[in-house]
Amino acid sequence: MRRTALILPPYLWLLMLFLVPFLIVFKISLSDIELAIPPYTPTYDPEKGIWDLLSQLDFENFIFLSEDSLYFKAYLSSLKIAIISTFLTLLVGFPIAWAMARAADHWRPTLMMLVILPFWTSFLIRVYAWKGILSQEGYLNQMLMNIGLISDPLVILNTNIAVYIGIVYTYLPFMVLPIYATLEKLDESLNEAAVDLGCTRTSAFWLVTLPLSKPGVIAGCFLVFIPALGEFVIPELLGGSNTLMIGKVLYQEFFSNRDWPVASAVAVILLLILIIPIILFQKNQEKQEAGQ
Repeated sequence: MRRTALILPPYLWLLMLFLVPFLIVFKISLSDIELAIPPYTPTYDPEKGIWDLLSQLDFENFIFLSEDSLYFKAYLSSLKIAIISTFLTLLVGFPIAWAMARAADHWRPTLMMLVILPFWTSFLIRVYAWKGILSQEGYLNQMLMNIGLISDPLVILNTNIAVYIGIVYTYLPFMVLPIYATLEKLDESLNEAAVDLGCTRTSAFWLVTLPLSKPGVIAGCFLVFIPALGEFVIPELLGGSNTLMIGKVLYQEFFSNRDWPVASAVAVILLLILIIPIILFQKNQEKQEAGQ
């Protein structure tokens, strides 16, 4: 009874906030567009029975997505941007996490607070702030021109570079915290033993610290990649018209074209794509627990 009471709440949470909304979106994806409120018409009537329901299932919206190259390019572009952004976030986040783990004990809570501090400000405001930094008249160009590194303003805003900067800045804490949690638990005597056996400090890092930090690196990469794949706000505000991501396409289908069935089909496919890294992340967590 106690075990059931512990397991039931998360299952109910997933049922109400994931499975039920997914089924509603999937139902809309099988509907036809209509000039009405809501702007779709179901192609089947559940009251006629389950067999009639199954016979009336219409996958024309999914077929349409497979025939239009725009959506295929949007998925590929989103995967590319998410992968590159995750790699860049790892390059920035790992040194920060390593420095935090090597800092004195009394400094670690302060450093942790500095990493979490951006979450105290609205996500939208933080992204908007980057527009003022990256624009041609922004602080970054002014600083570079004042110190003489450039003579003309750089075009950064409304490019993929701005999108990468926005994603790295936004999701950096999700990379730093898991890696820090892993590095903090490492026994420093392992590095000292490697040095005593002839390794340099650099080779000890590559042979000891980096492999043992793998669980935190994998967790951080998944935590960055999964939300970055479906990101909408950052490419909309910082990216230009040439920045193609599936989140922007999804928004345009829902609110500009008012084509809810096609938009729902886009969302269903995006969710199915995201299930793969989610399953891999879950298996990685199970391996860590089994290893402990």
